[in-house]
Amino acid sequence: MSRASEPAPLWSSRVATYLATVGAAVGLGSIWRLPYLVGTSGGSAFVFVFVLACLGIAMPLLVAEFALGRRARQSPPDAAGVVAAESGLGTRWNAIGVLGTIAAFTIISYYTVIAGWVLAYAFKVASGALVGLHRPEVAGLWRGFLGSPLEVGAWHLAFLALVAFISARGVSRGIEVANRIRAPALLVLLLILATYALATGDPRAVREGLRFAFAPNFSAITPAVLLAAIGQAFYATGVGMAMMLAYGSYMARGTSLVRPALYITGSILLVSLLATLTIFPLVFRYGMDPAQGSELVFDVLATVFAEMPGGRLIGTLFFLLLVLAALTPSIAGIEPVVAWLEQHRGASRQAAVTIAAGGA
Repeated sequence: MSRASEPAPLWSSRVATYLATVGAAVGLGSIWRLPYLVGTSGGSAFVFVFVLACLGIAMPLLVAEFALGRRARQSPPDAAGVVAAESGLGTRWNAIGVLGTIAAFTIISYYTVIAGWVLAYAFKVASGALVGLHRPEVAGLWRGFLGSPLEVGAWHLAFLALVAFISARGVSRGIEVANRIRAPALLVLLLILATYALATGDPRAVREGLRFAFAPNFSAITPAVLLAAIGQAFYATGVGMAMMLAYGSYMARGTSLVRPALYITGSILLVSLLATLTIFPLVFRYGMDPAQGSELVFDVLATVFAEMPGGRLIGTLFFLLLVLAALTPSIAGIEPVVAWLEQHRGASRQAAVTIAAGGA
C-alpha cells in the first residue's frame, strides 16, 4: 500500500539539520579520496581548483537540492515532479531524483566496500597485525587481504550491518544520534592526528609536504586536473546523488537553506585541510610517494604506522577516524531508496532499510 501522501518526518532542530547534512557530505571523499587525488593530480593546483569548485559550483547546487526536497516533502524520485506539477509542468522532471537515486545507490555499492576495508584495517592495526612489518610485508598483507573474497565480504557485511542498525532506528533516534556523536569525534580525532603529524615530524619533511599541497603551482592546472577537482567537489558534497533531496525533505519550513550549504562546504574544506596536514607530512617524513593513488592509505600510510614509534595507537586512531567518516555518508546514501520504499511500497522503516542495505 502506497504512503506517498504521507509527509516526511522532520529533523528535531536546526542543529540536528546542520549536523545531519554535514554528516551526509563529509566522509571518505574528504579524508581518503582527496589526499590521493592531490598526490596524483598536481598537488596545490588540484587544491586550488577544488576549493573554487566547492564554493562556486557545488554550494549553489546544494541549496537547489535542499529547496526541491523541502518544497516537495517526498522521496527523491518524486520530488522534482511534485514541484514541477505545482508550476504546471509535467512529472517527467522526476528524472532528476530518479537518476540521482540511481547514482547514490551505485556509489554506495562500492563506497561501503571501501568502508569495509577501513573497518578491517582498524581492527588489524589495533590488534598489532602491522607491528614490526617492513614495506614489502605491509604490501603483502594488503594484497593478501584484497585477494581474500571471504574476508573482504565479511568486513563489508559488518559495515553494512552497522549502517542498517543505525538507519533502522529512524530519523530522530538513529540518524540524528549518529551525527551528534560522529561530528565532534571526527573533529577531535583529526585535530589530534594533524597536531601529531606537524609537531613530531622532521621540519624539512613537514615543509616539503605542506609545499607540495599548498604552494601555488598554477602551471600544473590542466584539463585533467580541472575535471578531477570538479568531480571531487561533487563527490565530496554529495551533489547530484539525491541524498540532499532526501535530507531537504526533512527540513522544517523556515529553515535556512543557505546556512547548511555553507556549513557543508566549510566543513569539507576544513576536514580536507586537516586530512592533508595529517597525511602529507607523514608521507614525506618517511620518504613515501604521495602519488600512490588509492593505495596511499592502505599501503603507504599503513607502512608508516608499522614503522613509526607509537604507530599502533596513531594508526588505530586514523582508521577509526575513517570508519566514522564513512558511516554517516553511507546512511545518507541509502536514504533515497529507504524513503521511496516507505512511501511507495508501504514498507516499514526496518524493512526498507534491510532491503536497501541488502541491495548495496
